[in-house]
Amino acid sequence: MRRTAAFTTLLAWCALLLTGRIVRTGSLTYVFLAWNLFLASIPAFAAVRLAKANAQDRSRLVQAAWATLWLAFLPNAPYIATDFLHLRVRPPAPLWYDIALLLSCAVTGLLLGFSSIADVQRVIARRFGAVTSWLCAAAALVLSGFGIYLGRFLRWNSWDVAASPIALLTDITHRFTHPLAHPRTLGVTAVYGCSLVVGYIAFSLLRQPTWSDETPRRTGDRSRRESRSR
Repeated sequence: MRRTAAFTTLLAWCALLLTGRIVRTGSLTYVFLAWNLFLASIPAFAAVRLAKANAQDRSRLVQAAWATLWLAFLPNAPYIATDFLHLRVRPPAPLWYDIALLLSCAVTGLLLGFSSIADVQRVIARRFGAVTSWLCAAAALVLSGFGIYLGRFLRWNSWDVAASPIALLTDITHRFTHPLAHPRTLGVTAVYGCSLVVGYIAFSLLRQPTWSDETPRRTGDRSRRESRSR
């Protein structure tokens, strides 16, 4: 599958850059990127499993379980983009190398997240229609913006949904019931949520065949039809 090959290549490149930095510097400064990429891969895996479960008409409970896992870990994919906060000059590694490392990991995380949303969106579209699927995709992306806030500033993790649900729910509830007391919550959620929505729309448009891609195919189809009619 082309997508599997693409993500394998991206992850291998990130691993190569990270390994090269460790060997060159003897420092594990950015080793956390490997863990973050693993977490970013979970929603992509869960979305594929959800799509397969839906295609095989598995039980609603199984599909709901995969959907829940996908949504809980989805913010980890775009979260890697915020790891640029750690960027600074760290000799003997050149700054340009660290920029390339962080950029490669961030792009890989975003693509993992966007591809997982596309998988889930197709499942929703088959059952509820295209409009509902886009509304759900946009909602998931905005929630990912909120998830980035929870992870970056409050230091919550995806597994805290099961490990510390009461404390997590308390923090979330307080920010929803007193929004004006938490302007950073609103700012981070809005900026990152809207950025992800715009990015995903661009990602979706780029995945669609362009007119120039369609023309040769249609011309070829027309030629084949004419040859059969003769």
